[in-house]
Amino acid sequence: MMQAVARLRSLWLLPRSGSALSRLGRSRAHRWLVDERGQDLVEYALLTAAIGFTSLLAVNFLGGAMRDTYVSWDSAGQTPDLVEVPDPAPAP
Repeated sequence: MMQAVARLRSLWLLPRSGSALSRLGRSRAHRWLVDERGQDLVEYALLTAAIGFTSLLAVNFLGGAMRDTYVSWDSAGQTPDLVEVPDPAPAP
């Protein structure tokens, strides 16, 4: 733990004396390094983002594939070979 505080002190240029500012900086750094509150929130946010991104890709891919399938079915149903038009009955 002391190594982490020393590293933060060198990065943040915290004073080395026992001043109130030094103690405040060390206590904040210690809380920041040790505190695990919010970790679950970050994990759930990352998981939600990953699921959302994957869903977006799946919808885009499947949407295009479904559109192509329905267009091919529609164009196949419009061919004259599938539709037999009966001869009109002569009018009496």
